[in-house]
Amino acid sequence: MIEYSVFMSPDILRPKKAASALIFFLVISLTGCSSVQGIIPANSSIHQSDSPSRAPDNTTNSSSSIEIRGAAPQAKDPEPPVLLSSGRTVPLSTTAPDLYIVKKGDTLWDIAATFLRDPWYWPEVWYVNPQIDNPHLIYPGDTLALVTIDGRQRIMNVQGSTYRLSPQARVMPLTESITSIPYENISSFLSQGLVLEKNEITDLPYILATRGDHLVAAAGNEVYIRGGKPAPNGTRYSIVHVGEELRDPDDNTLIGYHGIHVGEGSLSRGGDPATVSLTATNREVVVGDRMIPGVLDVPLNFFPKAPDQPIAGQIISVVDGVSLIGQYQVVVINRGARHGLLLGDVLTVLQTGPTVVDRYKNGSLPNMGRGELVKLPDEAAGSIMVFKIYDRVSYALVMEATSDIHIFDLIRNPN
Repeated sequence: MIEYSVFMSPDILRPKKAASALIFFLVISLTGCSSVQGIIPANSSIHQSDSPSRAPDNTTNSSSSIEIRGAAPQAKDPEPPVLLSSGRTVPLSTTAPDLYIVKKGDTLWDIAATFLRDPWYWPEVWYVNPQIDNPHLIYPGDTLALVTIDGRQRIMNVQGSTYRLSPQARVMPLTESITSIPYENISSFLSQGLVLEKNEITDLPYILATRGDHLVAAAGNEVYIRGGKPAPNGTRYSIVHVGEELRDPDDNTLIGYHGIHVGEGSLSRGGDPATVSLTATNREVVVGDRMIPGVLDVPLNFFPKAPDQPIAGQIISVVDGVSLIGQYQVVVINRGARHGLLLGDVLTVLQTGPTVVDRYKNGSLPNMGRGELVKLPDEAAGSIMVFKIYDRVSYALVMEATSDIHIFDLIRNPN
């Protein structure tokens, strides 16, 4: 059995640090152990950082050490400290806490932004403990701490690591883990949009007619469908209305169509035509709507990160059709799997700089008839996170909007 040691500075008894110390020791007491398992290597130490006026605690001479910064608020340096990872510097937020207790309703983006100036660097600094189940997942009640591991600052799940190794640990289903993006803000997307790729539409079953005297159908009605591959009775379908075209502004190529999710149904009788019973609808189902086998879903658990490949594209559509795009709205971009995008990739949105006329070049007096055309710089307007990927397009959620965002604004890798 691997042994683990814990060394705590006397400073933890100070009133201003009592809350974090109490949490830490309660966790140890509940497990019935005198050591913390699964948090750090056996030859490492954990100690509370002393206040700036005191010398560091040197109670251990181990070759590898982990230091948890004190829980009390500390004065920040004029320039924020940095997390060192993979040879690069990752700036901390100027208000980064030393300890953070995860709350219900938090998202991974919110938590990352609490610690980091640029939340998409989270995978660079998150310390994964391989000895716990699902080490990437974070739950309400977990305590995250800024730690120093062999001279490198990382973010670590301190309380959660101990709880998950204890036989008396709380049990929480995966569905209650912290998600990367706020579900309530994309729930409308689930009923409004998806992409139907150009080559996909011709292969999908379609609604031929409704049963009975109905021009439109709703939950409780039956519809007749044709096309697609034969399927067994009980097969579930998502019903999608074909919306406006999606064209790539690079070459005006038709990529596909907006798909509007209108309901769900189950195959009750095979054949040509086959019969589908509508089980749920959120808008009218009409002749010509397409049937997609399976139930549409969007993954919500992934890490925000910078793309692995250089990305240069544009926003080509917004799901609810507004002209100005703000935080938590869903956009379509003209880059997808073939361009190397992955779930959780974060991109910077740039407003395209306008072209103006310079009539004052070389110090001359203004000439109203002539002048040099000058393009102004593209300016950062916000950040988006990719959460659903197709071959040539993807859906992304606007995470930050520092300026107005428009269709045809540029998207690039974050700096």
